[in-house]
Amino acid sequence: MNRIFLWLALVFLSPVDGLAQAPFYQDKTVRIIAGYGAGSVDDAWTRLIAQYLVKYIPGNPSIIVQNMPGAGAMIAANYVYKVAKPDGLTLGGIRAGLYFDQLVGRKEVQFDWPKFTWLGTPTQVEQIIYIRADTPYKSLDDVRKAAVPPKCGATGTASTGYYVGNLLEETLGAKFNTLTGYKDGPEVDLAVERGEIQCRGISLETLFGREPLIGWSKNGFVRVLIQTGRKRDPKLPDVPTIWELMNEYKTTEAGKRLATVILAVGAFGRPYVSSPGLPPDRAKILQGAFKKTLTDPDFQAQARERKLDIDPVGGEELEALAREVMAQPADVVERMKRLLDK
Repeated sequence: MNRIFLWLALVFLSPVDGLAQAPFYQDKTVRIIAGYGAGSVDDAWTRLIAQYLVKYIPGNPSIIVQNMPGAGAMIAANYVYKVAKPDGLTLGGIRAGLYFDQLVGRKEVQFDWPKFTWLGTPTQVEQIIYIRADTPYKSLDDVRKAAVPPKCGATGTASTGYYVGNLLEETLGAKFNTLTGYKDGPEVDLAVERGEIQCRGISLETLFGREPLIGWSKNGFVRVLIQTGRKRDPKLPDVPTIWELMNEYKTTEAGKRLATVILAVGAFGRPYVSSPGLPPDRAKILQGAFKKTLTDPDFQAQARERKLDIDPVGGEELEALAREVMAQPADVVERMKRLLDK
C-alpha cells in the first residue's frame, strides 16, 4: 500500500517539481532599450551583444532591440529606471555621460546613477573632436584665438560633443558653440556634411568604426583637433591630447581635477544596465551572461571584423565607479554646473 501511495505521489508531484525548476527566462522575451538611433556604433554593439547574450541566459529567452533615441540617451535611461518593471526583462544601452546631468541637478533626470543594476561595458572609450578640413580652424590654438567659435552639434548634454567642447573651454580657453537636440549621431554627421555645423565630438572608436567617418578621415574631409587619452593613440600620432595641451597652456590644478572627473566617463564606455531593485538571482544571471558574452571567441571575432575595440569592464566594477563619481565635493559640482550650462 505504501508503495502505491509513493508511486501516485511521484506521478502527480513530478510535473509540479519540473515547473518549479524551469528557468525564469524560459519562454520570455528580453528587451534591450537602445538610447541611440540605428546605424551608430552604439547600436552596432547592442545588436552584436543581443545576438550572443541569449546563449548565456538560462532558458534561452528571445531578445529584441528597441531603439529609443533622444536627449543623449536620457529618455532611454529614464525609461529603464522608472517605467520598466524590475523583473530583469528590460535592459538598457545608455550613455556614459548621463551621470553629469544628475550631478548638476538637471530636472529631466529621473534616475539615481549608482542604483541601476550594472551589467558592464564591452569597451572603454576615448574621445576626439573632429572638424571639417575646409574651415579656418587648423588646430586647437586656432579655436582659442578665433573671434567666432566653430559651430558643433550634439544629441544632448550627456553626449561627447557637448561636454568635451565645454571642458576644452573651461581648461584651455577654446570655445565651441555647441547646438543640441539632434536625434542621433548620424543626424549630427549629416548636418556636418551639409555645412549646417562644422564639428562634432565623438569616440575615437566611432571615427574609425563606421561610415561616413572612415571615409571622411581617409579622404581629408575632416581633421581631428584633440584626443582625450593620457597617451596619443597610435592611429592619431600627430593629434595632441588634452593632457599635453593643459601642460602647455598652464591649466590650473583645479582645472586638471575637473578634467579628471569629466573624463572618467571613458571608463564607463558604452554601459549596459537594468532596472534598480532586481531580485539578486536575476541580477547575477544577467551580469554573468554579459561577462560570458564579452569573452565568447566568436563574439570577439565578429567585433574585430566590425572594427569594434573590445576592452570590457564588469558590472561590479561599474557599480563601484558609479558610486565614486557621484561622491563629488561641492566645489567640483559647481564647476561642473558652469561647464555643462554653457
